[in-house]
Amino acid sequence: MKQGKLLMLVGDYAEDYETMVPFQALQMLGYTVHAVCPGRKAGDIVRTAIHDFEGDQTYSEKRGHNFALNADFAAIRPEDYDGLVIPGGRAPEYLRLDEGVLEIVRHFANAGKPIAAVCHGAQILTAADVIRGRRISAYPACAPEVRAAGAEYAEVALTEAVTDGPFVTAPAWPAHPAWLAQFVEVLSAKVQQAA
Repeated sequence: MKQGKLLMLVGDYAEDYETMVPFQALQMLGYTVHAVCPGRKAGDIVRTAIHDFEGDQTYSEKRGHNFALNADFAAIRPEDYDGLVIPGGRAPEYLRLDEGVLEIVRHFANAGKPIAAVCHGAQILTAADVIRGRRISAYPACAPEVRAAGAEYAEVALTEAVTDGPFVTAPAWPAHPAWLAQFVEVLSAKVQQAA
């Protein structure tokens, strides 16, 4: 059963679980998910990184998988999509410098379309200046950026997620069950409103 079309913004060293799990899980639920990266086209790959929590002061990082893109960034028309997914990892740090990425995020935010961002994905939301007045979760190291962008930083457990209007955010991949469930709920509500 087809549920709608989702866009996923990824880049080299996006977090492996935060890329692979939503990409596959949302497809399993019937969504079409197009994964794109600036300067790349369908069939190109991005390298992922695995971030883990092993008792250090911050997460550890290991090389992940090669993740194949399935759509061309240059051909994307944001109006064709029902929702946006932004994985974390190191990719958001430089993807937020791409004006095309920011325009895509602003389109979704201005249209009130559901946006799911996890971990460092909030860096793209802050750079696009779309979260002012919202309650947003992110990896704790991103809290200063979330606050500087005019949002309330939601300090929740690593297994929890936060929904505020169209925004569904979470601190890291351990929140996948809550984050994806809340995102699908927001997507379903948006579809029912449009019907």
